[in-house]
Amino acid sequence: MRHLFISDLHLDSGRPHHVQALRDFCDNKLDSSSHLYILGDLFEAWLGDDMGLVAYADVVSLLTQLAKQGTKVFIQHGNRDFLLGKEFVAATGAILLGEEEVIEINNRRVLLMHGDSLCTDDIDYQNFKKQVRDQQWQQDFLAMPAAQRIELAQQYRQQSSKMTAEKDSEIMDVNSDAVLKVMAKHQVDTLIHGHTHRPMVHQNQGLTRIVLGDWQGHFDYLDWPVNDTWHFLRQPI
Repeated sequence: MRHLFISDLHLDSGRPHHVQALRDFCDNKLDSSSHLYILGDLFEAWLGDDMGLVAYADVVSLLTQLAKQGTKVFIQHGNRDFLLGKEFVAATGAILLGEEEVIEINNRRVLLMHGDSLCTDDIDYQNFKKQVRDQQWQQDFLAMPAAQRIELAQQYRQQSSKMTAEKDSEIMDVNSDAVLKVMAKHQVDTLIHGHTHRPMVHQNQGLTRIVLGDWQGHFDYLDWPVNDTWHFLRQPI
């Protein structure tokens, strides 16, 4: 049995080779005893289960196949696919995790996060996140026609790209105090997250923070077998 962790695939119809890379990864690395954790942003955009299940039918089919073979798939919301909902879960058999999820591996408590909530210096983003994670906002958005949702999402993306280009890169990284605070809150010494696209293993004062990378040219993943130590690996796409 092994636990494998990936994040920030940003799958979309314009990059079919990324979907194939995920399929190859699952074929080569997973079996019926595996646990796969996708820590946010599996999709470039998820504008509701009614639209996403059609737009990403090939990915939904892959996840369904994994569930049927016995592989457990756990998914967290990212900043791109926070509207993954009950219909997605029902269709794929995946298990939707909370924003801060603690699991146990080899008698070790491990905290899983997407990571965007740790970027507390990025005030503009945190305000935007508060808006779009509001239940009423989501209900109103999902009630819109598909074309209107697509148009609004494109507007948000353009605004985000413009603001990102104007920000200092350090603002968009995690805040070290926020990291220490959340690890102390959950009484863990290991944190795994994505979001920043800055793959690295940070170790300091007995604490370990593993940052998963995105899927651009290559991808990083964490392989953590039962009764063994973890391995942080890189694979080309």
